[in-house]
Amino acid sequence: MNKNIICHHCLEKVGVKKSDSETPLYCKRCKKSLLEAKTVTANTRILEYFLTHSDLPLVVEFWAPWCGPCLAMAPHFEKAAFAMALEAQFLKVNNENEHALGSRFLIKNIPAVLIFKKKKEIARFTSMRSSKQIQKWVKQHI
Repeated sequence: MNKNIICHHCLEKVGVKKSDSETPLYCKRCKKSLLEAKTVTANTRILEYFLTHSDLPLVVEFWAPWCGPCLAMAPHFEKAAFAMALEAQFLKVNNENEHALGSRFLIKNIPAVLIFKKKKEIARFTSMRSSKQIQKWVKQHI
């Protein structure tokens, strides 16, 4: 069975066979590894693209550059993204620049992390967490 994921390097939609999850996978367009996952900086257009085209759960952090806990959590969120390649895709939304998205998802406190599955929000938390705590939380919900 194939699942569609979005290359976090070039944003190309890539079909991946379930049996390929143990082998090195590369984007057909940019040739970079899909296993070297990183967070993707998202705006409304990019978030909609991921919601529409990725079969993986999306983990989306709303943050701001003036937020101390957000800055403290940033490397942990990145580490969780790398550790969970092909399990979930991690996006970051600068709530300062994307007020409409923050309003749409009723973001009142940051950092706020939401999980989407099949275009629907299924869980969220607010506050700073370590990479291991983030991974454990995501695995509980996917």
